Amino acid sequence: MTTAADPLSQEDLREREAARIRAARPDLAARHDLTSYDGLAAARNDITAGSDAGSLVAVVLRNVELAPWVRDTCVFALGVGPRRAAPWRTSFTRTVFLAGDPARLRDRFPFAHIADDGSAAWTAPGPAAPASPLRRLLKLLDAPAPLPARPDTLVGIPQGARPPGRPRARRDLYIATADCTISEALVHLNHLLVEAVLDGLVAPGDHLVVRQVPRIVGLTARLAAVRVTTDPHLPGRLRAAAGLTEEALVG
Repeated sequence: MTTAADPLSQEDLREREAARIRAARPDLAARHDLTSYDGLAAARNDITAGSDAGSLVAVVLRNVELAPWVRDTCVFALGVGPRRAAPWRTSFTRTVFLAGDPARLRDRFPFAHIADDGSAAWTAPGPAAPASPLRRLLKLLDAPAPLPARPDTLVGIPQGARPPGRPRARRDLYIATADCTISEALVHLNHLLVEAVLDGLVAPGDHLVVRQVPRIVGLTARLAAVRVTTDPHLPGRLRAAAGLTEEALVG
């Protein structure tokens, strides 16, 4: 049962993570007890062990400014068609972040999306082999500093084709900053955002309010999607690393 101090109980976090695994890999759900922390950990180990065989996206980053990156991550995900989305979801939307300048690479590599300011570029989801030359050329992004403090920031997703009858919505996007580096924040938010887009929770014309908080506790709004990770300070426990609230209509 949730409380005011802990709106996401351990049971709720386990169930949310288990639902993600069941949806992407039913075979893992058949092999592991996803109702327990140990079962979830064993399933995660299987996911990590087989990650190189699946689909992935490579993101090249010249610099990181969170709000514009959130916008372009959603724009990229909105452009991923069902044929590519399905195997990427099976691979748990695996994404690698590389340090580089997209402007110097756009003529050599077929990026699926490049940010308007040239700060970031995304390859289309696909097998690891085609992305290998890019990954050999560039180093993994290493950003061990904590996220710089920022006020709440409104991010507008560009207008585009919307599902019929779907009104524009506003959601709060939370990222827990305690014990979280920039690199880790990108990973957490990337999984949360692209899966929210693929699940139809985020659509063109929607608004997201990026909120940086030390921990995701005491929220009055229910979370429609949560990025669940292990707690580094409490063995055997999970925590919410990022969250997306249920929608409120935009007038």
